[in-house]
Amino acid sequence: MNMNEPAFRFGDDLGPKTILHVYHPAIGLKGIVVVDNVAIGPAIGGVRMAPDVSLEECCRLARAMTLKNAAAGLPHGGGKSVVFGDPSMDPVAKEKLIRAFAKAIEFLTDYIPGPDMGTDEVAMAWVKDEIGRCAGLPKAVGGIPLDEIGATGFGVVCCADVAKSDLQLSLEGARVAVQGFGAVGKHAARFFADKGAILVAAADSSATVHDAAGIDVAALIEHKNAGQRIRDFEAGKKLDRDAVIGIDCDVLVPAARPDVIRADNQDTVKAKLIVPGANIGITDEAELMLHERGVLCIPDFIANAGGVICAAIEYAGGTERQAFDAIAEKIRANTAEMLERARRQRIQPREAAVAMARERVVSAMQYQRFH
Repeated sequence: MNMNEPAFRFGDDLGPKTILHVYHPAIGLKGIVVVDNVAIGPAIGGVRMAPDVSLEECCRLARAMTLKNAAAGLPHGGGKSVVFGDPSMDPVAKEKLIRAFAKAIEFLTDYIPGPDMGTDEVAMAWVKDEIGRCAGLPKAVGGIPLDEIGATGFGVVCCADVAKSDLQLSLEGARVAVQGFGAVGKHAARFFADKGAILVAAADSSATVHDAAGIDVAALIEHKNAGQRIRDFEAGKKLDRDAVIGIDCDVLVPAARPDVIRADNQDTVKAKLIVPGANIGITDEAELMLHERGVLCIPDFIANAGGVICAAIEYAGGTERQAFDAIAEKIRANTAEMLERARRQRIQPREAAVAMARERVVSAMQYQRFH
């Protein structure tokens, strides 16, 4: 099975279970929910907002969540939803759209929404107010704000800290490039810096900033938090936004949209280690080509599980400290197990990771009435 095939096309033994299209032309609402698999428990997965989302993207992301949640040992299946729209739209209009979407999926009780690209803790508070279930809430309403605390970025660095041993690489002094300096990327950069790594490049939709001597992470985060774009950051050399893929570095963190590393640009990658902060950021073809030339690519659903682990801990009533402890424990253990399997069986890390996750899902499916 090609993991970058859309789930609605291959319709394999795992799913998808449900595909729901939501349409309300009077308010401009168009959305999709894909519940991929709920054998282990109710599906949990983010609500993504962008103008160019699609059914294929939603299906692929939902499958990634099935594998991610299973690999992380969470009591949840995988799902995802997408809302067509500009996430930077007028806040009043955005609230109206998100609330309408929430009401439209209220009956879909085996899906628990969470924040994703284009949505945040505030959006989840609107969802919770409408239907009473979601994850990734603001602190004010009892949540563990995973974007605010950097749960996903923290997990990315935990993963890299284990994977570095396979490359005889030290994070102290390692050169890091982050593609997508947003909610995940900026925290990944911060946690890498805490390990002594050097941020040499970062990109958002406007540009790449590059400085081989190192970029001031705190200053760049402050710049982004003020609503500014990287192209307007004073330090460093500005390059095209996609140039970050080919920056000379040790660790590359794709933390933005799907398929940013493809067969047609993978040959520009100079990193030794790729640790994705976003889902489906590398096509299967590109990942195989990178593997064949010695680049260690950690599968997305292993590396960036920190956010959903945090969301699951919150949903179960846990604390922020418990969330960080669980992220470190689960991601470190899964990275080590995956790499050990890959070495022993002489296969790609993704093959090993998919096998790990599928074993857990298929085992749970045996207890269902129909499987």
